Amino acid sequence: MVLLMQPLSDVAGRLGLRSEHLVPFGSFAAKVDPRVLDEPRPRNTPARLVLVSAITPTAAGEGKTTTTIGLGDALSRLGESVCIALREPSLGPCFGMKGGGTGGGRACVVPADRINLHFTGDFHAITAAHNLLAAMLDNHLHFGNELRIESRSLVWPRVIDMNDRALREVVLGLGGRTHGVPRQSRFEITAASELMAMLCLAESVEDLRERIDRTVVALDRDRKVVTAKDLDATGAMLALLRDALMPNLVQTMEGTPVMMHGGPFANIAHGCNSVLATKTALHRADWVLTEAGFGFDLGAEKFFDIKCRSAGLDTAAVVLVASVRALKVHGGLSPNELDGPDPAAVEAGLPNLAKHIESIGHFGELPIVALNRFASDADEEVAVVQRWCEEQDVPFAAATHYADGGEGALDLARLVVQHAEHHSEPYRPLYELSDGVAEKIRAVATAMYGARDIEFTKDAERQLHQIEALGYAHLPVCIAKTHSSLSDDPRLRGRPHDFEVTVRGIELNAGAGFLVVLTGEILRMPGLPRRPLAADFDLVQGEIVGMR
Repeated sequence: MVLLMQPLSDVAGRLGLRSEHLVPFGSFAAKVDPRVLDEPRPRNTPARLVLVSAITPTAAGEGKTTTTIGLGDALSRLGESVCIALREPSLGPCFGMKGGGTGGGRACVVPADRINLHFTGDFHAITAAHNLLAAMLDNHLHFGNELRIESRSLVWPRVIDMNDRALREVVLGLGGRTHGVPRQSRFEITAASELMAMLCLAESVEDLRERIDRTVVALDRDRKVVTAKDLDATGAMLALLRDALMPNLVQTMEGTPVMMHGGPFANIAHGCNSVLATKTALHRADWVLTEAGFGFDLGAEKFFDIKCRSAGLDTAAVVLVASVRALKVHGGLSPNELDGPDPAAVEAGLPNLAKHIESIGHFGELPIVALNRFASDADEEVAVVQRWCEEQDVPFAAATHYADGGEGALDLARLVVQHAEHHSEPYRPLYELSDGVAEKIRAVATAMYGARDIEFTKDAERQLHQIEALGYAHLPVCIAKTHSSLSDDPRLRGRPHDFEVTVRGIELNAGAGFLVVLTGEILRMPGLPRRPLAADFDLVQGEIVGMR
């Protein structure tokens, strides 16, 4: 894999980046100084942002990241100026069930082993800074509680970049007076942490400073907010995040530049790479390909309603990835029944694809369907999807980038270029920030999920009233929901009808600038499966093996 890599200076040169713009991180990656955005854009042509999302995925994923990479390589083959903007992988899914986040086959970001494991240390820096604030909060309680914090109101957890269900609910401070103040708390995975969201939405050091300053960690005895600024934690947290705030430059197997930065999950966070990486890519290339996690109902909705709204971004095209395998599952087959051609099952799964196309329309966007084709897909199965798209007047391309790299996505790339030339309407958000919190949640649930309505538990109603009383009802909503279904029940495949979404909690993320809405049984700390992928890892003669 390393032998296929081009010198990083050549990759940077494709974007007009010089040595003074870069902070090398070994030979495979470099940090990009955000001050490059202060320079004039070196190209006269307009920059176009293309979003890649997907239908409701199966456990193995449908190749959204792989398609983003393959499409980027294909556009490069067509002679276009391209940069891909992706999220960084988390160790949780890498060692859990889903695997790494660098694509696959011939559509891959390299070197996959170094990027999937540790990379440039951004996740570790975010973990350390997040936990520093938690430690300073507990330390304040231990030394007299000068801010008069109500101990039962603490909302700042600790984080770790690992799937560990045993840490979901913990008791801290046991062991006597010298070991802290006993209290119940929790851990979240780093990818779901508020600090991860803050870093990914920040547009400068000063923006990040302001976000950390206003981060709410607790309430005092007068029911007023206590922030990170009140604890004098902001400066030290920024010090830990100095390098992590800088986007990372790497490359695909074909040498296409990739800005890989930030890594919030889409089912329990906002699911988009950093604004700084996206804007740096747009500043230096004519085409920027980015992805938003899991299905369109999750990452893409948050991409538009949170990231684009916050950062003033818009798209020139939206690519919706589907696979024969996923359509069969949505058509009623179990994962162990997918072998052999079954055009009827593919057709039965099309309502899921139809719902996501409808959802894209709610934003005023027009989709391009990309069928991520595998060797096991029968021609008659692919024909079912192509024929349906033609009947719906939706652009369609089957792509074989996994096996063939950029060459296998050339038809898709030509469709994207053609579509972008005729699309100029700005996207429409699903709701206005002035809408009530319940109205915002209802707008997403009905338009994106197809729900009949929403229902609040007693706890959620109480939290909603508190958020309104504190003056944060104007924030957008970031809904945490299962990625396995359009509904909040992971068992409901296809296109569920006549269901309600249960809101069981609302958490204030004032620093990130949104409200986290917890639905169904979704948790912000995943667990490992019965046999985790970690069981297959090993180090053999200096090489990592067993990684997926």
